[in-house]
Amino acid sequence: METIFGNLQGLKSSQLKQLQRLYHQRIPGDRITTPEFSQRLAAISTEVNQPVCAYINRRGQVIRVGVGTPRQTQIPLMELPRYGAERLSGIRCIATHLKPEPPNEAALTAMALQRLDALVVLNITGTGFTRRGGGSTGYVKEAYLAHLTPQESRTLITSPAALKLEESQIQSPSWNISPPLNLDDLADQDLVDLVENLEAEFQREFVAQEVDADHDRVLIVGLMTSEMTPLQFQDTLLELARLVDTAGGDVLQTIQQKRSRIHPQTVVGEGKVQEIALTAQTLGVNLVVFDRDLSPSQVRNLEMQIGIRVVDRTEVILDIFAQRAQSRAGKLQVELAQLEYMQPRLAGRGRTMSRLGGGIGTRGPGETKLETERRAIGQRISRLQKEVDQLQAHRSRLRQRRQHREVPSVALVGYTNAGKSTLLNALTNAEVYTADQLFATLDPTTRRLVIPHGETNEPQEILITDTVGFIHELPASLMDAFRATLEEVTEADALLHLVDLSHPAWLRHIRSVREILAQMPITPGPALVVFNKIDQADSETLALAREEFPLAVFISASQRLGLETLRQRLAQLIEYAVDCG
Repeated sequence: METIFGNLQGLKSSQLKQLQRLYHQRIPGDRITTPEFSQRLAAISTEVNQPVCAYINRRGQVIRVGVGTPRQTQIPLMELPRYGAERLSGIRCIATHLKPEPPNEAALTAMALQRLDALVVLNITGTGFTRRGGGSTGYVKEAYLAHLTPQESRTLITSPAALKLEESQIQSPSWNISPPLNLDDLADQDLVDLVENLEAEFQREFVAQEVDADHDRVLIVGLMTSEMTPLQFQDTLLELARLVDTAGGDVLQTIQQKRSRIHPQTVVGEGKVQEIALTAQTLGVNLVVFDRDLSPSQVRNLEMQIGIRVVDRTEVILDIFAQRAQSRAGKLQVELAQLEYMQPRLAGRGRTMSRLGGGIGTRGPGETKLETERRAIGQRISRLQKEVDQLQAHRSRLRQRRQHREVPSVALVGYTNAGKSTLLNALTNAEVYTADQLFATLDPTTRRLVIPHGETNEPQEILITDTVGFIHELPASLMDAFRATLEEVTEADALLHLVDLSHPAWLRHIRSVREILAQMPITPGPALVVFNKIDQADSETLALAREEFPLAVFISASQRLGLETLRQRLAQLIEYAVDCG
């Protein structure tokens, strides 16, 4: 039996049968509709006293019948047979309307979201007329034909300017609405000609607007809840844009919403989800990134309604780590973090995929693809966990050997992109990779550094280790997977906490690093706060930092400013740490 969608309450069985018979109708392939089909749809709509929509593919087959408006009966975007900014979906909608007016904004938005070939709105009188021989049929007073049009003036927006745009500047889709037509005029419209011309225009526009085939075109979505201040929210969005840029994506637009709490199904509200879908479709976006962690069900719900891939902040960070890891140890830990992130998301595909639950109807010839994937991932995680444990033991032996030789050690910690690798290079003439990017280096690097002894002023050798950069709300899976790396922090005699003073959110970065250090299983040694990039900070920020942190050291690693002072303070720190230890 063919499915009828929408509001079916109060419908009689005879009316449901009439709706189901619409599935057996066939429209000529080159026609948008026929007078007979339009009148029949209007007759049913008159009888049930509700709008009715019929969705037809390019072969002229009715593939969906819904009771309600085009907005209420629209096809979930993930179920559309073809979907993309460069073409139409291959489906048209014939909809009845109970009031004598042109298509409204909601109906046109539904057309744009689904990228329909065309939308026909049939305004009906509501009374009908009787044919000779009896039988009521709805009377179509007038018809409107609407379709999307290319946006020749659309400009590509790339980060970080995308973040500065007001929501009112988000470009709406463009469409064309015909004057009122009678059914004969409507039937004369050539569907093939209309669709071919439109798709050729869309294809030309898409090629002209496309940034780079290798880059994701990204729409960022931010949700400001009651726990956040406006400044914190903007910092979070700017940081996410940097993360996307580091991962190799181009931010085309940012959409924001303020809610007292997160929507459990879709994070943002229903209207905002529709706005996201429309903006993504208008700009040719192929990835939506949310500024917070999403549950598997939220990802599934959002992808169904938006029609393109949706990821969260954690997944972006994991992608960066996968690109940046160079050593075998780093790659091991990244893969472990990715698998641990992926494993719970397999379970979200639904119970129908599983045959291992037991009971009637669940036993079968073997495992489904889901169980096979889940079991393989579980086994791989166990193997990787053992290797990480071995790596941890190996690093522990190396540390013990260093401690046995009584060589003091210092770990460089700080927010990502604070300049830790640049400082290590400046102090030790190392050649660690540096870039103005988040998480430019992942693998810990240890180098020897000669500094004057705190008391005797004689040269002494210490070991200084560059660790992975921290970030606000570091994903738990990364904390676990990188525990071998982070142990360099807990096992060090002392810490150099490097802070990027040129960053507007430097105070928040200090708090974030301290929160992560507080979660370490072993309390780290004493820390010296070092403010970096003072050549890029303004005088007011410098004065505030000196007032708040009177014992801190102020340097510019790239310009080699203040490094001698840092060496002397480092010697005092080591002496204090060793004496306390």
